[in-house]
Amino acid sequence: MAWISTQGKHEAQGELAELYQEACDPKTGELDNIMAIHSAHPAGLAAHLALYNAVMRGTPSLRKVERELIALVVSQENGCHY
Repeated sequence: MAWISTQGKHEAQGELAELYQEACDPKTGELDNIMAIHSAHPAGLAAHLALYNAVMRGTPSLRKVERELIALVVSQENGCHY
């Protein structure tokens, strides 16, 4: 749980609510904490989503599972527990 005060997806309005819709997992509807951290600065969330989409969808020569495996290995190497 983040120690940064965040706004939940049910309280979000306007631009933040729209960004949360885009950031939610399409299968579960859940919003990851890493995305909610941006609630104080929606422009940061928009930038995060743009980067994520560019990385995860911007290399047509790699399948989605390959991109996710790369992300997993990088996270493990960086000691990320998320």
